[in-house]
Amino acid sequence: MTNSKQNSKVYIEIVEYLRSLIDKNRLKPGDKIPSERELSDRMNVGRSSVREALRALELLGLIETRRGEGTFLKNFREHQLVQLLSTFVLQDEQAKKDVKETKYLIELGSILLILMKEKLDALYIRQWEEKESIDDKEFFYELVKATDNFLLKKIWMILNDYYDSLNLQPLNVSKSCYINLLKAIESKNKEQAIELYKKEIRNLSEKL
Repeated sequence: MTNSKQNSKVYIEIVEYLRSLIDKNRLKPGDKIPSERELSDRMNVGRSSVREALRALELLGLIETRRGEGTFLKNFREHQLVQLLSTFVLQDEQAKKDVKETKYLIELGSILLILMKEKLDALYIRQWEEKESIDDKEFFYELVKATDNFLLKKIWMILNDYYDSLNLQPLNVSKSCYINLLKAIESKNKEQAIELYKKEIRNLSEKL
């Protein structure tokens, strides 16, 4: 194993350890985390590796070091981190295309998952009908959440933040399109639901 691979493995181990420590001790922004020396001793890894990992986390805005006090979890907003990462990750057209495609596939997959489950509550549809307008992000967040698949929802949320950072031309979708999609799902009309999503809401080609 090369030195770069070894360093990468140690870095991931340190990040995973900190994540488990945060979960276990229910740490929140402003709470102190173990020092560089403590992490090095607990994990039995070199202090230089710990220092590099902490420096990377600090650059990402996840932690902050206060001289003479220690290192603390930082109160950051997730979208700021996404914006920062996107400047590195989404520089080429293929990466942008991949984000869009994967987000749309998850949304389409969520529709299919819901179709396999019990009927959509009519009250749920009426709640959307009563809205003056429908926000696309809110609509699909609730739709993905309705699958009861936590991992799917988490992946969609991350992808959607990247998607937002692309600053794409907003899709002009009427309220009736969203309502018709919900009604197609409620009536278990798979073909119509897919057609509405692809053609009316996402304006996709037949490739997806």
